[in-house]
Amino acid sequence: MASKLEVEKIIHRIRNVVGHRGETVVLHAPEFVGNEWLYVKDCLDTGWVSSVGLYVDRFERMLEEFTGIKHAVAVVNGTAALHIALKLGGVEAGDEVLVPDLTFVATANAVSYIGAVPHFADVSRHSLGLDPYKLGDYLNEIAAVKDDACWNRQTGRRIKAVVPMHTFGHPVDLDPLVELCDRYHLELIEDAAESLGSYYKGKHTGNHGKLSALSFNGNKIITTGGGGAILTNDVSLARAAKHLTTTAKVPHAWEYVHDQIGFNYRLPNINAALGCAQMEKLPIFIEQKRRLAERYRAAFADVAGITFVVEPEYASSNYWLNAILLDDPLRDQRDELLRELNDSGLMSRPAWTLMHKLEMYKHCPAMDVSAAEDIESRLINIPSSAGLGQD
Repeated sequence: MASKLEVEKIIHRIRNVVGHRGETVVLHAPEFVGNEWLYVKDCLDTGWVSSVGLYVDRFERMLEEFTGIKHAVAVVNGTAALHIALKLGGVEAGDEVLVPDLTFVATANAVSYIGAVPHFADVSRHSLGLDPYKLGDYLNEIAAVKDDACWNRQTGRRIKAVVPMHTFGHPVDLDPLVELCDRYHLELIEDAAESLGSYYKGKHTGNHGKLSALSFNGNKIITTGGGGAILTNDVSLARAAKHLTTTAKVPHAWEYVHDQIGFNYRLPNINAALGCAQMEKLPIFIEQKRRLAERYRAAFADVAGITFVVEPEYASSNYWLNAILLDDPLRDQRDELLRELNDSGLMSRPAWTLMHKLEMYKHCPAMDVSAAEDIESRLINIPSSAGLGQD
């Protein structure tokens, strides 16, 4: 059992980083320090608060400029963005989609919305995201390529796509994953919900697959309250994404004609206004979050039994959520430490329950996920708000 001295040392190190505050230090709070009030008030003053307005277009252009992507389509949330990305990526009902076992449930849910089957893959202890090398060995055992498609020899279903999720902002090792997708004729669709401001070998995440998804939920590095975006470098896919997410309405001055089953996934102008103000501050948020992570790394450098999770050497991470891993003998006391941290006013949480353990996904195919199981059992997220990284 973890000694009281060990627990107090961990709490003390976190307190030294975030400061001794009277109130609870939340896991991740939004920062409204720019033009948020001004832009939202403009929406209210002009009446453009719903699904049409100049801020939506402006927000999309700001995302394109920042990420280097050619086309961004703003939508209501990251799950909706991933749903449409999968649909436009050619995933159909009955297909299998490879997703990490360690992820937020939205990754698997978006696959299910299409009627496809999540197929759970293991993660790397190095990046916390999909392990391309272990996945390659697995596909060599269970997959066959026929007629330019990948088939699961065990289930008889087509494996259509791979969805890497950049966990806590740390990019997956994408080059070997791209090669794997080419070899097995798989579509690469990035779940970049947590990685706005993260770079893989100097290139922003979301640029490596056919499509990708961002999230601007209230706890992300920037927020629109609720919101997301579809990213792609393909103009035809961008046009299709905009059409599908605006109820597939054919443009007309007054008639309501819809040419296919669409989705009411439009981001309201008032939310986009908030996003524009947040994007103006994003470089500062990234700088602050990286500074906070460096302080945590230094604080835990000499604490036995604690490993602070750092970005892979090939990447520059936004450090959306900071995390520590508990080694022996602390690993068996994760829940006790979580209780002590939260009781001390330091909001902390474990990793997500692994997807294959959730009742609705227990029947889905899965490879050996021993690394994901190891990480789940000993990971703790600690306070990560950008404001905590201020000088």
